Amino acid sequence: MLSIRDLQVRIGAHEIVGIEALDIGAGRRVGLVGESGSGKSITAMSIAGLQPREAVISGSIRFDDRELVGMRESELARMRGAEIGFIPQDPTRALNPTMRVGRQIAEALRLNTELDRGAVHARTLELLEQVRLPDAASYLRRYPHQISGGQQQRVLIAMAIAAGPRLLIADEPTTALDVTVQNEILRLIVELSTAHGMGLLFVSHELGVVRSVCDEIGVIYGGRLVEFGSSRDIVTRPRHRYTSALIGAAPELPRGDALARMMGKRFSVIPGAVPPIGGFPIGCRFRNRCGAASEQCASEPPVESDAGGHRLKCWHPVAAGDAA
Repeated sequence: MLSIRDLQVRIGAHEIVGIEALDIGAGRRVGLVGESGSGKSITAMSIAGLQPREAVISGSIRFDDRELVGMRESELARMRGAEIGFIPQDPTRALNPTMRVGRQIAEALRLNTELDRGAVHARTLELLEQVRLPDAASYLRRYPHQISGGQQQRVLIAMAIAAGPRLLIADEPTTALDVTVQNEILRLIVELSTAHGMGLLFVSHELGVVRSVCDEIGVIYGGRLVEFGSSRDIVTRPRHRYTSALIGAAPELPRGDALARMMGKRFSVIPGAVPPIGGFPIGCRFRNRCGAASEQCASEPPVESDAGGHRLKCWHPVAAGDAA
C-alpha cells in the first residue's frame, strides 16, 4: 500500500532524513521509534505532504502505485483525509479554539466526502460514538477548551478517520496525556485500525508503547532507519547498538515484563544527546555516542537483511549476550 524508496529530506545544506526502504502493507501496523530529534515526525509528515515549506524531498513515496513526491499540493490535499488520515501530537494546537467540535468534524467530512448536510450531521455523531465519547451528541456544540486533553485527542481521531482513509498516520498521539488516558487512546487506535482495515504508521519515542501497538518496528536515528523488523524481534533480539541502548534505557521494558525484575534495577543511559541539524557525524550517525565505534564507522554502513525481513545498518551489530 505504502512504499518508500531512497527518501531524502533536506533543509538547506543538511540532510534531515535518508531512508532506503520502508513499506506498510494494507492493514499492517508499523511503528517508528527513536529519541526526540531523530527524524521520526519529519518522516511521517513528509508522507502526508505536511513537511516544512523549506524542506526539499527527493526519492519515492508511492501510495497505491501513485507517486506522492512531486505531486501537486492540490492533489495531495485531496488525498489527505480522504485516503491518508493524520493524527497530530498536540490536540490543543491542532483544534481550532473558535469552532465547536461538531463543526470541525463536519468540516473534515465536507472536504473529503460528497455527503449532503443531513448525512454529514449523522456521520459526525456516529464518529463521536466510534471514538467512545459518552453522550456523544453533547460534544457537537462544545468548544475544545470545554473538554479534556484525552477527549480532544478522540475528536482528532474522529476527524482523521472521518472519510475512511486506508492509511492512518499517528504522530506521537499520546505525548500530552496521562498514562490511564494514554492506554485508552492506544486501544482505540488499534481497534479502529483493525475494524476498518487501515494501515497504521505510529510514531513515538516510547519503545514499549510502539511494541504494544505495532506488528513491525523501525528504529530511526539521525534520519536513518538503522533497524527494522517484527516487534518481537526488535525488542527481544535487537541487533543495532542504538536499539539495544534504547531498550536498556526504557523503564517500560523490564526483562520478562515482570515488575519484580524492575525493583532495584539500574537503567542504562545513552551517553551524550541527539545532535542538532548539521551536527551528526559522517558515516554511522550514532558513532559518537556508541561504545563499540571504530574507524570503520566513519563510513556509511550498508543495509543487511535476513530471510525474515529483519534489516540492519551497523558495522558492529550486537551479538547474542552482548551489551550495548
